[in-house]
Parts: sequence; structure tokens; C-alpha cells
Amino acid sequence: MLKELKTVYHQGSQYIRDLRQTEVPGIFKGRPVISSDACDEAALIELCPTDAITSSPLCIDLGKCIFCGACAFHSPNKIKFTKDYHLSVNCRDALIIKAGEDKPLQIEISKVRPEIISMFKGSFKLRQVSAGGDNSAELELNASGNVQFDMGRLGFEFVASPRHADALVITGPITENMAEPLETCLRDAPAPKAIILCGTDAISGGILANSPALNRNFLEKHMVDLYIPGNPPHPLTFINGLLSLLGRDRKK
Repeated sequence: MLKELKTVYHQGSQYIRDLRQTEVPGIFKGRPVISSDACDEAALIELCPTDAITSSPLCIDLGKCIFCGACAFHSPNKIKFTKDYHLSVNCRDALIIKAGEDKPLQIEISKVRPEIISMFKGSFKLRQVSAGGDNSAELELNASGNVQFDMGRLGFEFVASPRHADALVITGPITENMAEPLETCLRDAPAPKAIILCGTDAISGGILANSPALNRNFLEKHMVDLYIPGNPPHPLTFINGLLSLLGRDRKK
């Protein structure tokens, strides 16, 4: 017992008490801020590997952004990535960051299905499907349940079968060979069921957006309840996205 206590004393606490307010250490890139300063917009557009940057006004689409930071390195006075990890939204257009704006991303409460909040506010079972992913987003989702983040204390849990799931968490750009299994998975989940796109690849296809190997018709047929950007999304981004969707980040 003394040996264990000594280890805890030297290592300190790894447990994050407040997942809403804690700061992310290191070189984490969160919500970008675009200033009103003049710059070579054409150069920035040409620089972006996923066409996430557009002009008039200069904008960054977080649904396409891979958070490589090349734009901020090229024009540090124009673009800065903050450490704000509250990036999840339930409207696709809300992921577009415009020049001169510096405001947090938020869920549009009026567009959240009432049954999602009423039925899943205390417990949310998730079935994760890697639809051609590169395993980066999947690794971060695994980390969401570790001793640091421990999303299980909030009632969030990954389950092995869609028949036990309240929501489908999709990672990856949705390849042709995963299109049908994805439909099957959604069909087997009991209603009501939420659809969550986790990561840039799932939201837009990412760097593979124009690949003939993709089949993203699934997104044209079904309503998406939550968009969680990132390449890959940080566990704090993922967990806070779920909290916001279920209304658990709002004061009563």
C-alpha cells in the first residue's frame, strides 16, 4: 500500500475534474481566429490542402480543415489557432469561421430534436463505426474513456452492438465498401437515434474528399445531429460536444 501511495504522490493526479473549463497543454490547435488585417488571400487559398479556406471574406471551414496550421504559419498576423476545444455544432454552416469574428461555436438549441434531450440526458450509449478511417479519430475516442477524461462518469459509453446504441458515431470519409454496413448499422439501432460525424474525414471527406473510392450518399439521406471537427478531434472536443447536444452544458 505504501508503494502505491508513493507512486500517486510522485505522479500526481491524472484525473480531470472539470471537463468544461480545463486548459489543454502543449501545441493543441483549436478554434481559429481570423483578423481583419490585409494579407495575400490567394496564397492562403492555394496553400490549404483541403480547400478549407475561401475568400470574400476570408473564411476557414472547420468541416474541411485538417488543423495542419500551415495557414497560421504563413500569415501569423492574419490567422491564429486558439486552444478553444469547444468546436461541436449541430448545423453544418456553423463550422465556417469568418474574418473579424471571434466568438465560440455553439449548439443551436432550437434545432436539437426534443426526444434526444428527453431520452438521453442521463445516459448516452454510442456505437462507433470506422467508415474507412485512418485510426486517428478512433484512438482519440478510446482515450475519451481513460483515467484522465473518464467519460463513463457522465453516462457516455461505447457499446458493441447498434441494437444497444442511442447514437451512431461515424469516423472516416465513408468508403464505398463501408456505405452498406453503415446503413445496416443505422437501421439496427432503435429509435430515436442520433447521428454524429466525428472528425474532418467524416464531415467532409478531408484530404480524400475527391476520391472515387468514397460513397457519401449516406449523408444525403439522413439527418446529422452533431458535427465534431478535428483531425483527429480531441477527447475534450468530443465529450463537450455530447454534453452540448444533450443540453447538459446549460444552466437551469
